[in-house]
Amino acid sequence: MQFHVDRADEVPIYRQIMRQVIEAVAGGQMRAGDQLPSHRDLAEQLVVAPLTVKKAYDELLRAGYIRMARGQGSFITGGARELDGEAKLERLRPLIKRLLHEAVLLGVDVASVKRLFSEESQALDRSVLAAGRSSPRNTRKDD
Repeated sequence: MQFHVDRADEVPIYRQIMRQVIEAVAGGQMRAGDQLPSHRDLAEQLVVAPLTVKKAYDELLRAGYIRMARGQGSFITGGARELDGEAKLERLRPLIKRLLHEAVLLGVDVASVKRLFSEESQALDRSVLAAGRSSPRNTRKDD
């Protein structure tokens, strides 16, 4: 996987790194057991401070997306999927809230946001299928 950062993005660099790891796992580009680059290697690749990468990895560790093995490196884990249903939804709540607030600020109606969500959901399904695995998501529609 090739990481990149957008210095013009208002999202902090460590969060950009986190987002890329989470999206790679969700999209099937990375799987449980895959090794991430070392802090130092990724920092050199992105031309950022090693502590920035460490912060991203520490947050991913806390969230259950990765595990760290001393002397071996950092690895993708399925740990975040082991949360109960309510905990998973609560983890998503701030993201949904932020999305809806952004939509209001942009003057985008909820129906358009739902349509966009549906389009992206279908694209994710295609990506997961192309990676050769079944979707872990509940595909029930609550429209």
